[in-house]
Amino acid sequence: MTRLSVVVPVLDDAEHLAVLLRLLAAQTRPADQLVVVDNGCTDNSADLARAAGAVVVREAIRGIPAAAARGYDTADGDIVVRCDADTRPPADWLERIARRFEREPRLDALTGPGTFYDLPRWWGAPAAVLYALGYFVGAGSGIAAWPLWGSNMAFRRGLWERVGPRIARDRNDVHDDLDFSCRMGPETAVRFDARLRVGVAGRMFHNRAAAARRLGLAVGTLRLNWAAGGPGDRWVERVRRTRR
Repeated sequence: MTRLSVVVPVLDDAEHLAVLLRLLAAQTRPADQLVVVDNGCTDNSADLARAAGAVVVREAIRGIPAAAARGYDTADGDIVVRCDADTRPPADWLERIARRFEREPRLDALTGPGTFYDLPRWWGAPAAVLYALGYFVGAGSGIAAWPLWGSNMAFRRGLWERVGPRIARDRNDVHDDLDFSCRMGPETAVRFDARLRVGVAGRMFHNRAAAARRLGLAVGTLRLNWAAGGPGDRWVERVRRTRR
């Protein structure tokens, strides 16, 4: 049976983490390993994780890139599943992920969209569509592939073993999931599943500065990775491989 490791980086987010831990415990297909990365918490996030049976590891370098990478290094499952403390997965989330990878042995990575559960109904749905278009379509066009989204993504451990040494894990000026996606290369089989949906907090929509920072990180991450080949080069290579 495919082993699943769930990785959750966290920094002082105990309230959200407590909800996530309950939802993970209620999965129709439970995780085989839960790794919570303490990125310098001063609240009781780490204690909550240990009480839930998680492997808690500490990452001293602040920032999601370093924390997420530490979690992936620790994970021992065949499939590594990543979400954030504010992710709200449905009960069949892990079951759907496991089934997809078992059904498609050549699949390297899988991702899906989210809905913003803390926004007003009149704004939540349009915000989710706009975010998905900006990230999956906009950033995806720039890297000639589906980008993985940190709130809802899974990949084979072998992919991390191949790509992990090349990512910008010690930089706090990049989006870790987008950087990972950029460095996977056109040979990687990534799929976007619109039905693999989770709830997430719409924090960036509550704060203009946060939204601007996220956009700046995305642009910076793309520029960093385009130094080795821009969108045109990536699409040429993608098309070349498709025609083989």
